[in-house]
Amino acid sequence: MATRQKLMRAVRAFEFGGPEVLKLQLDVAVPIPKDNQVLIKVHACGVNPVETYIRSGTYSRKPLLPYTPGSDVAGVIEAVGDNASAFKKGDRVFTSSTISGGYAEYALAADHTVYKLPEKLDFKQGAAVGIPYFTAYRALIHSARVKAGESVLVHGASGGVGLAACQIARAYGLKVLGTAGTEEGQKVVLQNGAHEVFNHKEVNYIDKIKTYIGEKGIDVIIEMLANVNLSKDLSLLSQGGRVIVVGNRGTIEINPRDIMIKESSIIGVTLFATTKEEFQQYAAALQAGMEIGWLKPVIGSQYPLEKVAQAHENIIHGSGATGKMILLL
Repeated sequence: MATRQKLMRAVRAFEFGGPEVLKLQLDVAVPIPKDNQVLIKVHACGVNPVETYIRSGTYSRKPLLPYTPGSDVAGVIEAVGDNASAFKKGDRVFTSSTISGGYAEYALAADHTVYKLPEKLDFKQGAAVGIPYFTAYRALIHSARVKAGESVLVHGASGGVGLAACQIARAYGLKVLGTAGTEEGQKVVLQNGAHEVFNHKEVNYIDKIKTYIGEKGIDVIIEMLANVNLSKDLSLLSQGGRVIVVGNRGTIEINPRDIMIKESSIIGVTLFATTKEEFQQYAAALQAGMEIGWLKPVIGSQYPLEKVAQAHENIIHGSGATGKMILLL
């Protein structure tokens, strides 16, 4: 007699569109891990801006419909497929990617995208590591090739990627400046590695940054909203400085002469271009950060699975992020 397949709650999108296309279903089949795969009982899942772009259908990568969003889960190994020998049932883990989607009670993941979660971090913090910390690490270490003693401005520092960038930059010996749009955000940025913080809602904040850094300019800018800030960034850079574009929501006009005079660079970053080997390398550095204690995710707003549409609305149209947005299961 065939055994009945277990069912779970999961968010599904049957079409691309606004947050309302995300539907919570109660009868989705729990996936079964195959070779080199693990099944994770999800305790928390991070919400990232990129998931809203994918859901809207405007992103370059479109999943086959219907699909479950979400890549950054933290939870406990429920089952292990053949050859996934690095893990056993009951292990606490987090992911940088999933196969079946993370906005669900169970998620399937390839074993090489799953990492042990140290006891120091709870599941909410585990769900805040994936995209934010791997992106911030790639931006700073791989793309900007930062050196200890250089200065970095995290332009939009109070969200998930921004705070990750502040923590990593400080741990690697950089002079760290950040911006945030709220008083609470500014406080959190200073508590997480920034030497100085500026309010990007103030009209003259760029002048204040210029006064603070002096003639030399800033070596590296990690940019979260390039369509608003890129032109300003170019005026802040040092000779040979680099802007690393992590986030963008539109177009902007810039004057290329600003790049010529300083021989500066604008470099784009996407985590999707990261190789398996690079992920392993970043994971080693980040897990060391967890063990030593400099990697400490800050949790922002938290939503139950039922409120996923609200979460997607707020991550884009909210009044300024502080910490990482999480779905709780």
